[in-house]
Amino acid sequence: MENKDLAEIFSEISDILEIQESNPFRIRSFRRVAQIIENLGFNVARTVQEDPEKLRTISGIGEGAIKRIQEIVETGRSQEHEDLKNQIPPSLLTLLELQNLGPKKIKLFWETLNITTIDELEKAAREEKLRSLPGMGQKSEAKILKAIEDYRRIQGRFRLDDGIEITQALIEYLNSKVKVRRIAAAGSVRRRRETVGDIDILVTCHSPGEVIDAFVQHPDVREVLAKGDTKASVVLRRGLQTDLRVLEDESFGAALQYFTGSKAHNVALRERAKRMGYKISEYGLFRIVNGEKIGNGKKVAGEDEEDIYHLLNLSFIPPEIRENRGEIEKAEAGQLPDLIKLEQIRGDLHMHTKATDGRNSIEEMGDAAVKAKYEYIAITDHSKALAMTGGLDEERLLLHMEKIDQVSSRIPEIKLLKGIEVDILNEGELDLSDEVLSCLDVVIASIHSRFNLSRQEMTLRICRALENPYVNILAHPTGRLLTRREPYPLDLEQVIKTARENRVCLEINAYPERLDLNDLHCRMARDMGALISINSDSHSTEMLRYMQYGVFTARRGWLAAKDVINTYPLEKLRRVLRKEEYGV
Repeated sequence: MENKDLAEIFSEISDILEIQESNPFRIRSFRRVAQIIENLGFNVARTVQEDPEKLRTISGIGEGAIKRIQEIVETGRSQEHEDLKNQIPPSLLTLLELQNLGPKKIKLFWETLNITTIDELEKAAREEKLRSLPGMGQKSEAKILKAIEDYRRIQGRFRLDDGIEITQALIEYLNSKVKVRRIAAAGSVRRRRETVGDIDILVTCHSPGEVIDAFVQHPDVREVLAKGDTKASVVLRRGLQTDLRVLEDESFGAALQYFTGSKAHNVALRERAKRMGYKISEYGLFRIVNGEKIGNGKKVAGEDEEDIYHLLNLSFIPPEIRENRGEIEKAEAGQLPDLIKLEQIRGDLHMHTKATDGRNSIEEMGDAAVKAKYEYIAITDHSKALAMTGGLDEERLLLHMEKIDQVSSRIPEIKLLKGIEVDILNEGELDLSDEVLSCLDVVIASIHSRFNLSRQEMTLRICRALENPYVNILAHPTGRLLTRREPYPLDLEQVIKTARENRVCLEINAYPERLDLNDLHCRMARDMGALISINSDSHSTEMLRYMQYGVFTARRGWLAAKDVINTYPLEKLRRVLRKEEYGV
């Protein structure tokens, strides 16, 4: 059982309790446990079986939660969860997946109009039955219809982190059950797309039948769609289709290239191969004459993926940029960018502590960053406008800055920079005074409210904030939450232009639910001369590992280390933050 599965049970309990208008403390407690479990860097179910006492060391996980976790791991279910689900229509929780539709509204629709499904909600909205309800109106109906449209468009997609974790677990499982020679993920997981629709795993081995049998017998398989001698397709418990293909060694590289995709990249590659007198398929690269294979079908290449590109006179194209966005032309000219690597990241410039809504102290975040081999980090807790997080006002921030300096002096291996994530208010003004902001090393500006502005209003609001002389980074610039919330309307080209003119950097927020900026926006920013900061937005030490997802996005956006400020040595970074230096 993965952490996500455990977390979903606690999250659903809190959702049902909120629909029932239960004790707010209980609701918050279950929701917080769900968040903690999902963000842990180790498998909780395995820990329950191997080292149960470790759970007691996790801040925020009490004895009640531990008992529930143990029950779920041992039985596969929570009796409390099952009892609560029996008290509401089964489809009611699906409505929570719609953007900006919370438990109170769902309860209202259920009790007044007996709406329990998305189809029923859509019908009621189109028939204008919602607008007369308390707190509703014509605009509310339109937003609900838009949310339903967005939901249906992304249905069946899973976040990249889920795809990677599930894939890695399957590969580990197969390696433990059967002796394989080569095994790898392909498809959108390998290209590191922000969401994935399915999983492809390729394998070579001595006993194909044993691998196929082990695969379909995995405990998380909900349904076997197909099972053959060399291929099997299943649906996992979480609804993700997964395909396994068993290959000959001599075709592994060709199959890896073919099934990694993308479709557009492969079509362009096949056309190039044809012009050069080759035929390319999942079985290999073949020389052809008059449309026919020569040499009795003998492969020219196929065992190794790199050989496919080499024989087509191309530099090897990293999987992340195989989207037919100019990579083949650049590979032909030997001009592919030297894509950023995780080990080039020297620090993390966006994280939170117990001072606001984080789970760990300044010192604990510093110690975790030392273990991550960082040279510097910035402590950037929330400002006062975000009241639900206990955001800092000017007085508390000044005291907080002193604590950061004190902790930094106690951890000589790393430099702790003093920062803040300051809210951009309604008209683009910032939540804290310039006098205090001027004392900080890093000022991150972000939007956490009023997402419903027009494109022009939101653009103007953000650009005004970027013109503040103390702002260094614009955090999660488009405000999206993957599979949950669409980006707010924004002229991002104008925002990037304003950021560059004011020597402000744009963030790739590496939190897997955000990955904001996305890959296309990263490339736009790079082409316009803006600098990027990749940050984890960590709210606990466990979340520092999310940096890798930001790097994946940066690679998909064709970014090199020189484009990303937290690959710079500390002194160069300081010059960028002081706006003495900008550009590559």
